[in-house]
This record gives sequence, C-alpha cells and structure tokens, in this order.
Amino acid sequence: MANLKHRMIVLAMFLAMLLLTEGSDSNHVYNPCADATVQKSDGFSFGIAFASRDSFFYNRTLQLSPCDRRLSLSSANSQIALFRPKVDEISLLTINTSSFSPDSYGGYMVAFSGRKYAARSPAAFVANSTYTVTSFTLVLEFKKGRLQNFYWKRDGCASCSGNSDFVCLNKQDCAIKTNDCKNKGGKVDCSLGIQLAFSGTDKHDSVFNSWYEVENLRQYSLYNLYSSLKNSLTSQYNKYI
Repeated sequence: MANLKHRMIVLAMFLAMLLLTEGSDSNHVYNPCADATVQKSDGFSFGIAFASRDSFFYNRTLQLSPCDRRLSLSSANSQIALFRPKVDEISLLTINTSSFSPDSYGGYMVAFSGRKYAARSPAAFVANSTYTVTSFTLVLEFKKGRLQNFYWKRDGCASCSGNSDFVCLNKQDCAIKTNDCKNKGGKVDCSLGIQLAFSGTDKHDSVFNSWYEVENLRQYSLYNLYSSLKNSLTSQYNKYI
C-alpha cells in the first residue's frame, strides 16, 4: 500500500502546484484520500483506480475504497488516475490509452475520494481481451458540500443503438472489439471518455445543477464532440506538416 499512497501524494502535490493561482478555489485539500467540504466552483480531488474486480473487495465480500489500507492495490497490478474538476461544472475526463491498456490492469475501475467519509463507486467494467468500453458518465453526489456517493449512469446502449461497430454489453454499455483499438494494432482510438456531473448541495446548501444539465443533453456525447474537434484540429495541423 506504501507505493500506492506515495503515488497519490505525489500526484496531489503536483495538482496543488498547478492550482496555486486559482483564486476561486477555496478547497485546499488535494489528496484524494482526505476529506473535504466544498462549494460551487471549488476544485475537488478524486481518483480512479484500475485493477481486477476482486482487488476492490476485502475478503471477496466487502467492497472498500482504494484509500482503505485493508486493500492491497499496490501489489495487485493496479494504476491510479487523479483528477480535480471544478464543482458543479460539466466536465469531460479523458484517459489516453495509447500507452495504457485497461485490460492489462484487471479491466475494472473504481472512482474514490475521502478517508473518514470515504466514498467509492461500484466497480465498472472497462475492458478485457474481447471488448472495450470507452464512454462513461460519472455522477458525484454531495450533501452540504460533503461527498456522499459516486455512481455510474448508464444509458442502456441508446448511444450506440443501430451501430454495427458496437456491441451492447449486459444491455447497458456500448463496447467495441478490443482488437480494433490502436493500442492493440487496430485503427480505433480507445481513449476513455468520462462525462462528469454533480448532484446534491454544497456547504452553503446551494443546489448543484450540472446533473440536470447532463440529463437534458443525454442525446449528445461530450466525448464525441471532443473527438470531432480533436480530429478537425489534427487534420488542419497535418496540412502544414
């Protein structure tokens, strides 16, 4: 666990240095394994751990936060990604998979934050040797500015209905064949896109609105919009190379 803790401390220090000039951020807790109470427009630190599904369970029965010392993620072939989005803003988190293969690290992910008030999402399937899921929606639920819960919001494969390039897994996730991914020799960019939204209230009892905005925009994909913009910019840049 020492290696995992060290990695998160280093990442938290890096985030702190990047955000020293952010005047609207009153939350000075950068470690994802520490507790924070936030207001709108604060930064909020949390992590996403990648490992096998069983690695997130204590004695194979009780799912714990990756911050819990009873889990041994540092010796369980795991990886950690750390994020600090602005509270109550719709965000798109991306994880570049050009040099990272989720299926090589167990194929599941869990979002987590906090210590005494630890919260963690259910373990979500990302990839195995057959299929890869690239698009997710993660909701952070707060009460009086304290994180209560993470949960993954599925659309029941509505976003890929009728598209033969995708497979609907368990009637909830759109997946592509892993062999089609660029990091496996294919032609598809399988970078992960996570649409992020907030629900509940901040420490001043102001209601978060971003989840309702995401609900109203469910017919659109932030990741698809991002990918289209990225491809457009790349093609424009390539003209001058």
